[in-house]
Amino acid sequence: MSVSPSAPDPAAAAPATGAPAPVQAPEALERDLAQLFVEALNLELAATDIDPTAPLFGDGLGLDSIDILEVALEVSRRYGFQLRSDDEDNQKIFQNLRSLAAHVAQHRTQ
Repeated sequence: MSVSPSAPDPAAAAPATGAPAPVQAPEALERDLAQLFVEALNLELAATDIDPTAPLFGDGLGLDSIDILEVALEVSRRYGFQLRSDDEDNQKIFQNLRSLAAHVAQHRTQ
């Protein structure tokens, strides 16, 4: 018995609600987050100009706490988990784009 090439594959069904998000390459997630920063904060630079290892605060990207709040809200919306202001690891999470991407990769549900 042969299967028609256009027949739907039952194994290709959409994942159930609550299933883990698909794995994304770290570099791709960093690029997505860089674009999120540009859009959410109306930055006047291209996402590709953001160095993933540069500090987000101070001499790096120069963000402040209000900027990080905006980013945290957008990350929550796009990736399905909440970044909390009372998390004792926030300094480490928001150290740079790479550290934020690692945190998102570990906790995302979307």
